[in-house]
Amino acid sequence: MEKLNRILQNEQPAEVRRSNFEEVCSGYTLEQVTAEANRCLGCKNPQCMKGCPVGVNIPRFITEVKNGNLDKASVYLKMDNNLPSICGRVCPQEQQCEKYCVRNKIDEAVCIGGIERFVGDYALAQKSKKLDVEKNGRRVAIVGSGPAGLSCASELARAGFEVTVFEAFHKLGGVLSYGIPEFRLPKRLVKAEISKFEELGVKFELDTVIGKTIYVEELLEEYDAVFLGTGAGLPKFMNISGENLNGVCSANEYLTRVNLMGAYLENSDTPVVTGKKVVVVGAGNVAMDTCRTALRLGGEVHLVYRRSREEMPARNAEILHAEEEGINFNLLTNPVEIVGENGKVTGVKCVKMELGEPDESGRRRPVEIKGSEFILDCDQVIMALGTSPNPLIKKSLDSLECSNRGTIIINENGETSIENVFAGGDAVTGSATVIKAMGAGKLASKSIIERFK
Repeated sequence: MEKLNRILQNEQPAEVRRSNFEEVCSGYTLEQVTAEANRCLGCKNPQCMKGCPVGVNIPRFITEVKNGNLDKASVYLKMDNNLPSICGRVCPQEQQCEKYCVRNKIDEAVCIGGIERFVGDYALAQKSKKLDVEKNGRRVAIVGSGPAGLSCASELARAGFEVTVFEAFHKLGGVLSYGIPEFRLPKRLVKAEISKFEELGVKFELDTVIGKTIYVEELLEEYDAVFLGTGAGLPKFMNISGENLNGVCSANEYLTRVNLMGAYLENSDTPVVTGKKVVVVGAGNVAMDTCRTALRLGGEVHLVYRRSREEMPARNAEILHAEEEGINFNLLTNPVEIVGENGKVTGVKCVKMELGEPDESGRRRPVEIKGSEFILDCDQVIMALGTSPNPLIKKSLDSLECSNRGTIIINENGETSIENVFAGGDAVTGSATVIKAMGAGKLASKSIIERFK
């Protein structure tokens, strides 16, 4: 089998993009996407599909790209993926579909994400054909307009349900809008994807906090079923001394101000403080997004992580982009105290670490090196340590069974301990990927459709 180099997607040079919020990756041209699609072997037993949480028939839509039929490719892709333009940009394909690509044994995996992005963008640019759906007289309330809620809503609307999505914020999209920066996921694309759901007849109610504005019990009186896709928006902290100082915040708050409220725009009336020297604690995708955002807002940025580069949970592409843009990586380093003067942050007291034996996650456990303490000077600290589900739903719904981590417990059909109340996404799993949340939304919709057919 002939070796064929993987075709890289086009990007802004690091020295240019580090000072703007325009999308870093501009994707493929038609010529490039066709050439990359031709690297696909069209396996009779496609292993790539094993890694797709929503079950996209990957060889089928790529074959149509090979044949130059983008209309058919988009139809086949959207049969299983309701947000292809978004997933092509933010899904960790290297850990999912591309991980199982047979070409890995020859050279490199086919860039499935890049091809998906191209086809998804093509589909968005086309005028939608009106879908005539026979209504079945059933109504479903979706709580949360993130990936899980949108996926569930789309499947149900196509099946004839009347669907209303309730969103706590003033803009739709959930984590797609508040969590992922403009330079990675332009908000015009989120808006365009959601407009396709409105064309299906899905209704959206903004500024509605379930558990405060309306209770789940009230929804059950009006709707046949409820899906909880409330995500995981409660930030985690280290519980170390100094976290209450001015200049300390969570990545969740920081990114929400910048992404959802547009604080990076010149005419924005939403304040966001970025220090001259910023320390970001963590090493996941959110940490990378936070570092790269703070850099673009003028900060000298230092990432602090207690393990080595090999253990960093962020996508390889995001780590590489951060390095290229000039983020300083302080690895095998752990904060033990935030120090300050007059109530303001002046630095982070850290200790150096070394890797010991693997822990329960399989990663080598970081062990403190005695006598290695030092102060990393800074005037802002942003904690990017992950999130957990907001406890509001549980507090307002005593009969809802949850784990000791605060995640909602569901059965194999996506149903909670309350009859006709389903859940999925980060509210169930804790912080995870967009495509996994979509898969959970599809599972719940399938169960709801089966119950009320």
